[in-house]
Amino acid sequence: MRQSWFEKTEKMLSEKDTICAISTAQGMGAIAVIRLSGNQSIAVCEQLFKPAKAGKKLSEQKANTIHFGSITDGDKDIDEVLVSVFKAPHSFTGEDIIEIACHGAPYIQQQILQLLTRHGARLATAGEFTQRAFINGKMDLSQAEAVADLIASRSEAARRVALQQMRGGFSSELINLRMHLLNFISLIELELDFSEEDVEFANRSELTKLVNEIEAVLKKLVNSFSLGNAIKNGIPVAIVGHTNAGKSTLLNTLLQEERAIVSDIHGTTRDVIEDTINIEGISFRFIDTAGIRATIDEIENLGIERTYDKITKATIILLMLDVNDPDEKIHDAITDVKQRMDEHQQLIVVINKTDLANEGVQERFQKSSFKELSGTDAIVPISAKQQLNIDALTAALLKTVNLSAIDNDEVIVTNVRHYEALQKSHEAILRVVDGLQTGISGDFLAQDIREVLHFLGEITGQINTDEVLGNIFKNFCIGK
Repeated sequence: MRQSWFEKTEKMLSEKDTICAISTAQGMGAIAVIRLSGNQSIAVCEQLFKPAKAGKKLSEQKANTIHFGSITDGDKDIDEVLVSVFKAPHSFTGEDIIEIACHGAPYIQQQILQLLTRHGARLATAGEFTQRAFINGKMDLSQAEAVADLIASRSEAARRVALQQMRGGFSSELINLRMHLLNFISLIELELDFSEEDVEFANRSELTKLVNEIEAVLKKLVNSFSLGNAIKNGIPVAIVGHTNAGKSTLLNTLLQEERAIVSDIHGTTRDVIEDTINIEGISFRFIDTAGIRATIDEIENLGIERTYDKITKATIILLMLDVNDPDEKIHDAITDVKQRMDEHQQLIVVINKTDLANEGVQERFQKSSFKELSGTDAIVPISAKQQLNIDALTAALLKTVNLSAIDNDEVIVTNVRHYEALQKSHEAILRVVDGLQTGISGDFLAQDIREVLHFLGEITGQINTDEVLGNIFKNFCIGK
């Protein structure tokens, strides 16, 4: 019979397995860290550890201390190491933990790992250290997922958001919402017990006020996902425009390398080229697209179709225009792009080749009529080839990101699972709002409030399933 995630986990803990794994990155380095967790972790390590000071037993040492010595295999010294001792419940997993800092040669790491498994430890599975921290109540599920996000963070903004969530910023917000709702649902369900006596324990005006406040918080959290997802995965920026507008030159300038082919021949870029750039802690995923023009070339037309597809999927559209293009061509380009954008996308108009501008041409782009046509004040004149005014362009890109939310450590949702649960919570709370306005009976109100509690509980792990927990921890690296 197949065991559930819970049954396997309970079996592991009941058997008090001591687990071990290399927690640093694979390969050769100056040092490596090997971690053990479990009731026997100190005893297992003590069998192998020869302290520099004779008679200094690990089991007799205080918690949160570091000890110098050697790892030995009988009479054979394997390596000089530093051993850190952490004792339950004040450790990452809530169990006794040993961390061995050894030299980073892969051979040494494997030798120590084999010794540990021969003396009573077993190899940890992916995410098992964090899994034990969750089971032992050291963190909730959203914090556990934030650990993985922190490890995978590729920018300063992603690191800050993950760290804030790992420290419980997101969890505390959800716990607070659930606590208020639990208080009210208990009163509503008490009313149901006395339904024949027509009593009201839950003040409807207070409940209405609370529910409206919770709806606003949930809506804000749901809306924050667009920023959070962009921070986590990079903000997609589509560079679009006519052929020979300088799109590929701009990409190369931003990347500071020859990533895209640049030529005076029209239609050189026929496929989508993507690369990520970190600008002041924010990752932008730039997408160089095929130039838009009428052509009978089938391959080039396929590239142009992909350009239109990328416009719909990008958060920011960089529309590149040649400073010497006639008004009609500029008008058509702006109109075409704006028709393919939605209200959540942002447009930045980039006027390129200013170093080649005819006399008086630049002034026309400062006119209000041009800003009205483009629908944006984000109009940046540059020379991609001469790298002129690129700082103004990067400033315009940063302006599209809600940096104040990051700087103020606001709760920002970055996880798709959390987003979907919050959406369902928000839909349920809207039903509660509607029910209070129409005077719906308490049993229907209670059902909708239970749904809100259920979906919020799914995020923190207060309500969970084998499938959710299994999927989360299997995606962790081994050793964390």
